[in-house]
Amino acid sequence: MIADRIRLARRKAGYSLRDLAAAMDQKVTAQAIGKYERGEDIPSSGVLIALAKALHVSVSYLMDTQGLVLSGVEFRTKANTTAGDRAAVETEVLEWIERYLQIEHILDLDSAEWKPPFASPRKLRSIEDAEELAKEVRQKWMLGIDPIPNMTELLEEKGLKVLVVDLPNRVSGFTCIVARESGAPGLPVIVVNRLFPLERRRLTLAHELAHRVIDPTSLPDKDEEKAANLFAGAFLMPREHLLREVGKQRNALGYKEIIALKRLYRVSGAALLMRLKQVGVINEAILTYAFQTVARGWRTQEPEELEAENSRGQRERPQRFERLCYRALAEDFVSLSKAAELLRISLPRVEAGLKGPYGTDEDHHQ
Repeated sequence: MIADRIRLARRKAGYSLRDLAAAMDQKVTAQAIGKYERGEDIPSSGVLIALAKALHVSVSYLMDTQGLVLSGVEFRTKANTTAGDRAAVETEVLEWIERYLQIEHILDLDSAEWKPPFASPRKLRSIEDAEELAKEVRQKWMLGIDPIPNMTELLEEKGLKVLVVDLPNRVSGFTCIVARESGAPGLPVIVVNRLFPLERRRLTLAHELAHRVIDPTSLPDKDEEKAANLFAGAFLMPREHLLREVGKQRNALGYKEIIALKRLYRVSGAALLMRLKQVGVINEAILTYAFQTVARGWRTQEPEELEAENSRGQRERPQRFERLCYRALAEDFVSLSKAAELLRISLPRVEAGLKGPYGTDEDHHQ
């Protein structure tokens, strides 16, 4: 409903009703905006355009033409999150999903269907069962025991929609379902924090995958979180492969070896050390000593990040939506301006993405 979208976008912007009226140069009063949000009145097209401009959202988002509703939004870390934080993220997800569904409709594609490894989420009797569950998921998806080169691509192939956005500090990510009024199946979405290094984003993706395959009724919330953490480590660093690489028991680890292993599994240095403790390669004393010496500060600062701060772009990022936009553009199903609107990038960048570094000003069909 328009009412819900206006209210959500206003909260995202951090405006009171009076603030929003002021941002619209008093085109309408705060009382009128309140009526829009309560569904007691509907804004005219001119007011709708002014609202969208003041709130920095699209008119189509406010009109809610697809009837999309988020459900099951649960930040995994609630510290330092506010109602405004949640509204900002929910608005971002809804806008993105609407653009995603637009391009799928233009190309006459059914929305990618989530292909879970099991018919229904698995019940766990204990936290430790998550280790075996990770192994079973790998077997079902025929992944073997080798490291996963691109976790984002894997989940997109399985029908999960992955969004990388700025999230509040200390919120690594969350899963949610986007319900559609059309009666079509809900779309599962995993959202991860762009502000975190790639190593942590990959762990978050694996953690959120766990929440899609674990029956939430089987464990208390805190235990489910611990099980999801164990699942993530086991999924990205399978026990059998890890033991083959480092040996069954170690009394010490050197810096270069740890960095080489974190690059092999594409995980954080701290997560790697914790996983070595989980599988029994090192004991608690060695783990503690590592964090006091060679791995000092690794819990908050990632050593030798996979994506350097000055690197251009992300080497592991969601690509399906972008790929579909350029497919529609190449086949003349959308214009350059429409592609720029969908991708939220400038016209020159869209044209460069279509024609490549050696493109010319000639029509791309010549």
